[in-house]
Amino acid sequence: MKLAQSVNWRRPQLRSLLIVLGSIQAAFLRFFRFRIFRGFGVILIGSRVSAFSLPCSSTRYAAAELRRKWTGDRQRDSKNSVGSSVIQPGPEPRPAVFHDPRLQFVEWRDLVSVRRFEVFTEPLLPAAWLAASLVLAGFGHFVLALGFSFFFFLTGLRVVHNAFHCSLGLSRRSTDIVLWIMSLVMLGSMHAVQFNHLRHHKLNLGQGDVEGRSAEMPAWRALLFGPLFPILLHVTAFRHGNKRLRKIVAAELLLSAVWVFVVFGALHSGVLRYHVGAMLVGQCMTAFFAVWTVHHHCDRTHHLARTLHNRLKNWITFNMFLHIEHHLFPRVPTCHLPELSRRIDRVAPDLRSKIVF
Repeated sequence: MKLAQSVNWRRPQLRSLLIVLGSIQAAFLRFFRFRIFRGFGVILIGSRVSAFSLPCSSTRYAAAELRRKWTGDRQRDSKNSVGSSVIQPGPEPRPAVFHDPRLQFVEWRDLVSVRRFEVFTEPLLPAAWLAASLVLAGFGHFVLALGFSFFFFLTGLRVVHNAFHCSLGLSRRSTDIVLWIMSLVMLGSMHAVQFNHLRHHKLNLGQGDVEGRSAEMPAWRALLFGPLFPILLHVTAFRHGNKRLRKIVAAELLLSAVWVFVVFGALHSGVLRYHVGAMLVGQCMTAFFAVWTVHHHCDRTHHLARTLHNRLKNWITFNMFLHIEHHLFPRVPTCHLPELSRRIDRVAPDLRSKIVF
């Protein structure tokens, strides 16, 4: 004790040594907990011990500061549709466009429900394009097959996007099954994408909006950012989701990994290998085609997203670029967005002044 009091605790080297010793001692005294180091993705051991047993208050304070720097101060918010807690980087005011008084005159609630015919035909859109792409690839017409694979990916995004907002007209369990199936066919975890997409709607290009990050980039940079985009979505779901979401995301990623291993390791099918390769390319292009095209040069004040005016263009793109309409009324399914667009035009045409192409 006398020796401890005689030591100059302010020496940086000694303080660092005591921090390490105190951390090890606390970790062995109490239970362990694994955390992901912010920014680097390495696993560190953190402890819930409030103070070390070493007789030095400055060391305890320094160790606590070091722990907070490593793990970050996490604040849990409301749960999303799969029970995942959303981490908010800080409260931001809602974009001004949502406070536009003209929007209250837009009738949209009658567009939420879907008819039985629409419930049946919606999943058939990607199924038809997928079948055509596989047939063309089977006959060796890979260039033509790429075009059909593109439209399969586009219509697949339409289906999972409606599933994100529970707009397929199915039960919650059936909607989850759709996300599991599309995770296998399109690769990756659609529940991880859902987690980030719901955050995107809540943050609206604000701080912490991971999905909308490429909107601020130039086009060439958004294309280069593409391969990192799906990785970032999955890492964000692992970091900020709760235990249930992390299990679902891990299971879907494992399912995709097993599928890729079977296709390239066990099966000798050029068609399936083509499809897996096309889906990998599609995932790398999502940051540009699904985010940048509808959000570039937009802001959080008045023009939050872009849209399309031409009916032919909307028909070719399956209404996927009617994006300001979707942000204003996200419960409306994609098949009813053209009618919603006409209703918005009647009361607030300036909201649709920015177009995709």
